[in-house]
Amino acid sequence: MEIFELYLPIAGIHFNALLLLGIGFCVGVLGGFFGVGGAWIVTPALNIFGFPMPYAIGTDFAHIFGKSIVSTNKHGKMGNVDWKLGLTTMAGTIPGVECGAQLIMMLEKYGKHLGYDLVGIIVRWTYIVMLILLAIWMMYDYFFIRKRKLTEKLRDSASSKPRKKSFIMKIRDIKLRPMMHFNKSAIESISFWVIFLIFFLCGFISGFLGVGGGFIRMPALVYLIGCPTALAVGTDLFVVMLDGGYGCLTYAFKGRVEILAALVMLIGAAIGAQIGVTAVRYIRGYGIRLLFAFMILFAGLSILLKQIYSMTNIKILSDLSGIVIITSAGIMCILIMVKLFINAYNEKKTQKADS
Repeated sequence: MEIFELYLPIAGIHFNALLLLGIGFCVGVLGGFFGVGGAWIVTPALNIFGFPMPYAIGTDFAHIFGKSIVSTNKHGKMGNVDWKLGLTTMAGTIPGVECGAQLIMMLEKYGKHLGYDLVGIIVRWTYIVMLILLAIWMMYDYFFIRKRKLTEKLRDSASSKPRKKSFIMKIRDIKLRPMMHFNKSAIESISFWVIFLIFFLCGFISGFLGVGGGFIRMPALVYLIGCPTALAVGTDLFVVMLDGGYGCLTYAFKGRVEILAALVMLIGAAIGAQIGVTAVRYIRGYGIRLLFAFMILFAGLSILLKQIYSMTNIKILSDLSGIVIITSAGIMCILIMVKLFINAYNEKKTQKADS
């Protein structure tokens, strides 16, 4: 397999081109389908397979910027993008990305002074905690909160008592001017400062972890802002494209972008993104969120194995870490493609019968 080995001069390492294509394809399918840049897979995967963490972060920004252009374009044609909402979020996202990137550079410099990989340790633990907690929350929402909401809705319809506002509804009801409205997302009124603070945090996470921030932003759009799921998918990819472009630029100036690796991944991602975006048309509903939660959980477990390996130096844990993240992503892509084929076939069959 040496014929597929690429020398990456900026990072100073050799890497398998087929592995880069495979990572790109899986992320293209999953990112296009779930409405995220997919960097919560790419950055850990690159680090797991040998990239130093700062180069994994910078390279992934270049990759998600190029890939999100394809996905955003297709979602825009399908009417799944709230352009006004997406542009408004950039007021908080851009400064957040720069703050995150500056913190990475500071940790890298301090780690070199101490003589160990401080960036890798801190970023991996941050990934582990955030991904696993987010997955648990989304599963809890799917299995418990959703059912409770349905029960409360039925109960409230039979009762004249006013319903108690949830914490999320209280956030949406903050009346700090200027107030914004987004007709396409059916958001009648929300404070600009609520949007700014939420997406500054998303931007900071993006710049610090080397992600488009979609695995945080997509749930934020749905749960905190109140954007419908289908629109949240397309709008999030639009924001991923914008902050991915800025992240790529700022990391490139810092000399941490391996552009050749990003271009190879983009070849696979361009193909996968077409499949993922098309699947959104045929696979809808709450089940999308459950699949997203499982994928996030597997990614978190994979990074945990890598972190344990870095502390114990047990080689099998490093191998297992790579297997978990690639296998789980591959299986999820297969499930999406099979479901896409079945639903598309059934829809055409129904249309043919009706005609």
